[in-house]
Amino acid sequence: MSSFKRKATGKQVLNVYPGTRISPASNLSLITSTGISSLDDILGGGLPLSCSLVFAAPDIHSSYGDLIQKYFIAQGLASGHRVCLVTPNPREFLKDLMWSPKGSQSSTAVGDASAVDSDGEEEKDGDDQDSESKKVKIAWRYEKMKQFKTTVGTSAGANSDREVYCQNFDLSCTIPEEVISDALRTDRLHLLEVSVSGTSGCKTGSALTPTAIVGEIIKFVSSGASAPVRICIPSLGCSAWGDLSAKVIFRFLHSLKAILRDYNYSCASTTLPPSLSAKLWGGPGWLEKVGWASDCLLTLSAFTANPGMSSIFPSHHGLLQTHTLPAPFTFSPPSDRFSTLRGLTSSGENNLAFKCTRRRLIFETLHLDVEGGTGERRTTASKLMDDGVPVGTQKDTETKPKIASVEVQMEGVFEEKKSPVVKKKKRAVAFQSDRPELYEF
Repeated sequence: MSSFKRKATGKQVLNVYPGTRISPASNLSLITSTGISSLDDILGGGLPLSCSLVFAAPDIHSSYGDLIQKYFIAQGLASGHRVCLVTPNPREFLKDLMWSPKGSQSSTAVGDASAVDSDGEEEKDGDDQDSESKKVKIAWRYEKMKQFKTTVGTSAGANSDREVYCQNFDLSCTIPEEVISDALRTDRLHLLEVSVSGTSGCKTGSALTPTAIVGEIIKFVSSGASAPVRICIPSLGCSAWGDLSAKVIFRFLHSLKAILRDYNYSCASTTLPPSLSAKLWGGPGWLEKVGWASDCLLTLSAFTANPGMSSIFPSHHGLLQTHTLPAPFTFSPPSDRFSTLRGLTSSGENNLAFKCTRRRLIFETLHLDVEGGTGERRTTASKLMDDGVPVGTQKDTETKPKIASVEVQMEGVFEEKKSPVVKKKKRAVAFQSDRPELYEF
């Protein structure tokens, strides 16, 4: 028996808040859900606390960036977290929040391709007709194989059976007014209204500068650590913020990142407007600089500005590009090892896309549909035409249809069909050598 023993420190007790779980990559980090289970998988299980997430949305014809921020706020309110919203019209922004329908559970897998239809609704299993008659017969070697999936489903939290890690939100359901009013009354929801006039909607009425907004965020975060804090900033640097330079925005993102490091029970999600999402807006390497000032940078490129991509991928609404991924307390991002959609453990990183159905926003691997589509498949043979009249019509049956004949001529000597087949003789090959004893046949 060896006398060497592993040097181990005492177990560090990590305070696991409701709506959070321990990161699979490090026991020193907690992760929380963004409200979208497929996005949590891309991040390696969820957004780690003390980290900032930035979305770049370069398309001016869509608002997918604001939609993700609404998921982020709704998940925070559902989990009992404290939320700080910084936007020009916070009241109007909260009216469009989605909510979970009554009686729905997050443990239901919504990402299975066999359980979700094109509208995002789960198929009903209880049907009057016999299920065996509907079953498609396939080869026996494929019966036990898993069905093809393009995304992941939601699951309940691993830290507690009572707490739900990621809610099953429905875009057709809006948040009740009672939930918002109760959150404002208990100070779980703090609104910072940005206005062009030069004042912010905070209680102190400070001037509208990024430095003043950072000060208000620090006051809200440091007021209590009883629950995780979510900082949501949609459309950072838009026209309501005034004329901000790239240096000011970069300094603001860096200051926000420093706040999250000081208060490790908080996290932030920010969206850049289309004007700031261009690659060369703040000079060469602008998006790379934004990635350095934040922990995670993702780009949502919608197909509304590119009709060619919409025709190639009709079942998707845009592409997702990962620039930087969060990696707290680790050298490599947890997404490299624990993400299913990125697929780095099997066949390299997959192309990622997203689609917005009637009920939910889904991130999945980019894939092509059936070649030609169901509308272009031929179910009947093509018919011959004679003087512009299709074969089989009434006018065509009165007169005998003419059969199209094709005559092919080939150069050479032709033999009659009844002539006997003459077998060709094998050619004799002469082989000569100076040393015949080396070649014996």
